[in-house]
Amino acid sequence: MNIVVVGCGKIGSMIVSSLVSEGHEVTVIDEKADVISDLTNIYDVMGVCGGGTDFEALEEAGAGDADVFVAVTDSDEVNMLSCNIAAKMGASRTIARVRKPEYNKEKNLAVMKSQLGLSMTINPELLAAHELFNILKLPSAVKLETFSNRNFEMAELILKADSGLCGMRLSDLKGRYKSNFLVCTVTRGEEVTIPTGNFELKNGDKIGIIATHLELQRTLREMGFLQKQAKNVMILGGSKIGFYLARMLTSGGNSVKIIEKQENVCEELSRTLPGAVITHGDGASQELLFEEGIRSVDAFLALTGLDEENILISIFASSQNVPKVISKVNRDEMSAMADRLGLDCTVSPKKIVSDIVVRYARALQNSYGSNVETLYKIADGKAEALEFNVTAESGVAGIPLKDLSLKKGILIAGIIHERRPFIPNGDDEICAGDRVIVVSEQKYLSDLSEILAK
Repeated sequence: MNIVVVGCGKIGSMIVSSLVSEGHEVTVIDEKADVISDLTNIYDVMGVCGGGTDFEALEEAGAGDADVFVAVTDSDEVNMLSCNIAAKMGASRTIARVRKPEYNKEKNLAVMKSQLGLSMTINPELLAAHELFNILKLPSAVKLETFSNRNFEMAELILKADSGLCGMRLSDLKGRYKSNFLVCTVTRGEEVTIPTGNFELKNGDKIGIIATHLELQRTLREMGFLQKQAKNVMILGGSKIGFYLARMLTSGGNSVKIIEKQENVCEELSRTLPGAVITHGDGASQELLFEEGIRSVDAFLALTGLDEENILISIFASSQNVPKVISKVNRDEMSAMADRLGLDCTVSPKKIVSDIVVRYARALQNSYGSNVETLYKIADGKAEALEFNVTAESGVAGIPLKDLSLKKGILIAGIIHERRPFIPNGDDEICAGDRVIVVSEQKYLSDLSEILAK
């Protein structure tokens, strides 16, 4: 597809990288000539130097012919106006990055979409806060994804040396545990495997488990993974992510403390978050962290704008035996470093947004209507979990799973049939109207029919 991306900062560059890897024709627009030069040198993209509301720049980039027009500059207003101009020029669909809390109120969003011709708005900070909130509800997981209105949940966990799962084959798990679940991925070092029953688990493996919400809780409890939900939370950094997350937590009765070194930000947070404790100070000070009670919290989240600071202070929090430590890390090289240093739980807003844009583009590409409803990069981005709607033309309906000829590295992990979610076996069939969860070592699936070997 022909996709135009306006604004090539951290998030824009990540979106461009993902879209190019998917085979789309991408044109980028940015006001900085060096940014355009870098992107056109790294990727096979066209570049236009100009502003997001510059009609001539948009025209040169072919905004009017775009299948998808994405505006992700640092300005909400520029993004919305850019999308509005592109839509009037003829762009088929538009996506705007909209971050300000006042714009993200439900009524405001509805009006803006209607009046400005926006197909979708994305708020990286709000999306990241939702991901963090989900993890804090299930802190034994390093990542938690949900499918089909929480009918299914997929948790990624790291096996420790004292785990009862180490040394066990997957085929033996069913006999040991009564709950209904499926181990769908195992990450060992740099390799990701969709395992068979003979696969033996080892210390240090990162495993992906899928189950319904209640079954996942039961599974983790039986396996000894389940930790209590984080009720007492300390957040370093009064960023938008911190604000959104604190609002979610305090509305649920959690105790939240935010440490922020900018006085004006503290004043704003005190006004907008009456249920949270706001502390003005430098969170890099160990003395301050001790004074604020870091040793007694259930979870510590480092959400400043500096990856290095988040990593270092998270390491310190881990050394104080905080049960759950999470870092915001945007740069890929920093994320790899965090993992090597033992910080197994990180969040990246740019990756979350990139996944959403990729999913949107794939859903538009499908040829039979069995489109991608949900898409997550899992196992450190080396595999994907997708949710498809099933049509009679998909090529998989009405055939027992054991008789389907699937491509290598494909697993049908869950089916939602008439609102009933279940982990399927070989005798089960997929029906038209179902929703299906597919886990794939391969990337770029856009249609359910593509899971079949030819």
